[in-house]
Amino acid sequence: MDVVEVTEGRTSFFVPRQDPRTQFPPGSGPVFYNTRMEMNRDATVLLLAVLKPQSYLDAMGASGVRGLRVAHEAGIPVTINDWNAKAVDLARRNVEALGLAAEVTHGDANVLMSGRTFDAVDLDPFGTPAPFVDSAARSAGNYLFVTATDTAPLCGAHLKAGMRRYFSRPRNTEYHAEVGLRTLMGFVVREVIKYDRGVEPLFCYAHEHFHRLHLKLRYGAAAADRALAQIGYVMQCPQCLYRSEQAGMLPEPEECPLCGANLVPVGPLWTGRINDDATLAAMQEALPSVTVGTGARIGRLLATCRQELDTSSHYDYHVIAKRLRVSPGGIETVIERLVALGYRASRAHYSGTAIKTDAPLPILEKTVSGG
Repeated sequence: MDVVEVTEGRTSFFVPRQDPRTQFPPGSGPVFYNTRMEMNRDATVLLLAVLKPQSYLDAMGASGVRGLRVAHEAGIPVTINDWNAKAVDLARRNVEALGLAAEVTHGDANVLMSGRTFDAVDLDPFGTPAPFVDSAARSAGNYLFVTATDTAPLCGAHLKAGMRRYFSRPRNTEYHAEVGLRTLMGFVVREVIKYDRGVEPLFCYAHEHFHRLHLKLRYGAAAADRALAQIGYVMQCPQCLYRSEQAGMLPEPEECPLCGANLVPVGPLWTGRINDDATLAAMQEALPSVTVGTGARIGRLLATCRQELDTSSHYDYHVIAKRLRVSPGGIETVIERLVALGYRASRAHYSGTAIKTDAPLPILEKTVSGG
């Protein structure tokens, strides 16, 4: 295998040489490695430096970079697994080169997770994590991390695929990133609570081509019931921009109070908070002492997530302005006006034109139009 040495954070490792002439260079090598996921891995290393779990499973290791970095930079006992023999050989080579005591296993991730328990389990497949979440929910002792890169099914652009994989009916709205993140969260929660375990989000976000969950697991039927209570729907008007939230496993019919149309349920999905402020604050405090190449971006992400409202949708103020045929002011000006009127309002971490607010739509439209 023709390899090159790469460095992320404080860890140097070998990956297959890629062909930059192909449409998707990470897929051109015999073992997968995607440079675009560096921020995802940086954020995980930072979080684990704060959480310090007793053990960590990189269930689909490929080159092993995520597990290597967790072991080398966070000092956590790591197991790296992959079904591809070439990936396992490369991971072992990297472990040996770094002088780590990490374990490398060769096998089906579902089989491994069905037979062993790890304090933290991390799913980072190519595409959907759906086939692995059940076994991961049984294997994870205290923490479950999940990445999904199939954003089109999660966001409603590929509706049937989203329904098959996540047992939900997403909708391709202007707040599709939020829908995707909460659809994934809702699916994972439903897989966990059947084992009488609850879920508490620590740090969950949408970024470019992926959604990422970092979850704390709680034991007991009461914890599972608390998580179940956060499953619900966004009720979207098909005629105007109005939407509301509705709790419950099954949606109740509802009419738009502005135009009278029947609201369309989007979900089931997670309607609760997606971040824990104390965890984000601890990550911000630890960031200067952790070497990560995307540290500036992570710092901005953490700051935005800490002030972001927990609503399950947002309004795109450019979309509102276009419907009203007005030129909007800056987004910060709109937010400041809403706050001055006594409403809560914030930006969203995944979009530069998103406004989250508890203000009624007519108030928001008036504010965007400068009234």
